[in-house]
Formats: sequence, C-alpha cells, structure tokens
Amino acid sequence: MIGYIARAVGAPTPTLVLDHRQLPRDEERLTPVLTRIREWLEANGRGDILKFALVEPSAHPMFDLDYRFVQGLTGGVDRFDFKGSCGHSILASVVAADGQAWLPRLAPGGRVRVRVINNGDHVVCEVDEARRRSGSFTVHFLQDAGARLDELLLTGNPVDQLITSTGVQEASLVSMGNPYVFVDAEELGLNSVEELFGAGDDMYERMLEIRRAACELLKWPTDGVFPKIAAVGQYTEGRLAVRAISVPKWHPSIALTGTTCLAAASSIPGTVPERLARRAGLARGVIEIDTPGGSTAAAASVAGRGDGADTLHWVSVSRKLAQLDEPACIASLKNYDYKEETAWLPLAV
Repeated sequence: MIGYIARAVGAPTPTLVLDHRQLPRDEERLTPVLTRIREWLEANGRGDILKFALVEPSAHPMFDLDYRFVQGLTGGVDRFDFKGSCGHSILASVVAADGQAWLPRLAPGGRVRVRVINNGDHVVCEVDEARRRSGSFTVHFLQDAGARLDELLLTGNPVDQLITSTGVQEASLVSMGNPYVFVDAEELGLNSVEELFGAGDDMYERMLEIRRAACELLKWPTDGVFPKIAAVGQYTEGRLAVRAISVPKWHPSIALTGTTCLAAASSIPGTVPERLARRAGLARGVIEIDTPGGSTAAAASVAGRGDGADTLHWVSVSRKLAQLDEPACIASLKNYDYKEETAWLPLAV
C-alpha cells in the first residue's frame, strides 16, 4: 500500500493520506489495518503522524472527493477516534490528490468540493495559489440549507458554568466543524498576549480540567478527543488571540475547524467569543486571529435580525497553506497493495 504524507501549515502533526477504496469500511475491520500502519510508521521514524485521511472520488454528483478522518490517539497504536473531522487534513488530502493526478491540476480560482463522511460537513477548498507540491487556499465550510445559530450551542446556552477544582469557570460550548469549549483567557489570569502564548504546563492542566468538566456536563467520555478547548483573549483592537490544546500538547496554532467554530461562535449573541469580538470592534462574524504559530482570518455568512434565530450559511477561512511531503510505501500490508487507479474526474456542472 502507498500512502502520501502531507502537512497543512499550522497543523500539530502531518497527515497520512490513504486511498479509501483499498481499505475496509467498518471500524472493526479498519482498526487492525490502521494499527499495522501506525506500527510501520513508528518502526520507520514517523510515529509523529497521528492524523489519517481516507479519501476517494465521490459518487455524489456535487462533490469531487469523499473524505473520512481518523485521529490516532496516544496510549497505544491501536487507539483511534473515528468521530470528528480535521480541516488541516482536508487540505492535506487535496494536495495529495493533486500530486497524484487524482484531481484536475490545481489552479488559482479552482475549487475542490469535499464531502466529510464523519459528520456530513460540506467543504469547498478554493485555490488562491498553486505550486508543484503545495498550495494556498480559502476554505469554505458550508451549511446545507442554513443552520440556526442557537442550534450550534451544545447545551442550548450561550454560556455554561463549569465546576472545577479552582472554582466555577464560564465557558461557551459550540459545535461547528468540531465541538469546542471557549473560555476567556483573562478569566484564567492571562492578561496579555505574551502571558497567553507563554503559558506552560500548569495552565495546560487547568484547561484540560475545564475540558473534562465540559465532557461531564455533556455526558461525553472524558478520555476522548472532543470537545476541544481554546482560550480566547482580546488584547489588541481589531484582533483576537487564541491558544488551543491538541491533546497531548498545546496546538502550535489552532485547528482549521477551531477557527471555523470560533467564527460561528463570535456570531452568536452572549457567547464568550462574541463578547470578546464585540469588545475588539470586529464586525459580526468577521474575526482576525493571532496564535503562537501565526495569524489567520475567518468570516461567517449570517442572515437575520441579529439574534440566536439567525441563519448561518457558511464560514470561510483564508490564508491556509498545505504541502505534499513524500510517499510512504507500507510494504507490510501486502493484502492491500496499491493498484493504479484511473485519474479522478473533475466535477461537471
């Protein structure tokens, strides 16, 4: 079997892109195959790869690619989470597909339409700049018929009070792209960008405790990947500063789905991100984000009168870079040897 290693700039780990047509569909049979792949990666010095993108041409006439994400977990090469998605791995899949001529050659203005099998998301990767083994994209997360903003609140509340060992912590629990817990960085005692970006192990553990409290409120497993958590600060006019966790460490920037969720949350009246965005003087649904790994921007298209009944149509995230690194010949999987496939056809409209 041949996989393709690719990385989106800002992602905590590279992604191994695999042809889904060569793999079992059900989790029970897929898990041992992915376990063998992780064993091979560790034996070949690539145990850092914990993201797996299973991609194939879409049978749906409105999409180019079907994409299924699997997150490798720490604590054993046989541990995986099949529930969520990863925007950075979507971009890795697009550049890998382009590198293998599975798509029409990427060119500025072109669009690759991706259907996320995990959660039904519809994602459009619009090419801003294309190079031989990399590209720059604006990524659009679409809502089918629009979604009410208040339906994105996991508990129905713009803020919830989470009980932790250090007291009650106010947080907003929002799901768009992936579920997130957003907390005000200043309520954690982080009163500057330098303090937020320089926070160490003690703050990391405190945020994990807040995340566990959110899991308990939602009645979700505390040892899973979701919800994710991010601290949001407003220290500079017109900008938000964000520090997120990607277990088992701080995220070098923020997940693409995290940026998407933050933009949606900043459009919902009463949430922590909305309050901070308003204080920063940002227009509704438009955010400029600084992270330890760089800056990005996002915009949410919202229609309505300015309340929770408003409709979200899409969220766009700009300035996202991805590059193809190298093929990975996984010789141990002889039962799933790579076979040349007919080039994937472009979407015809």
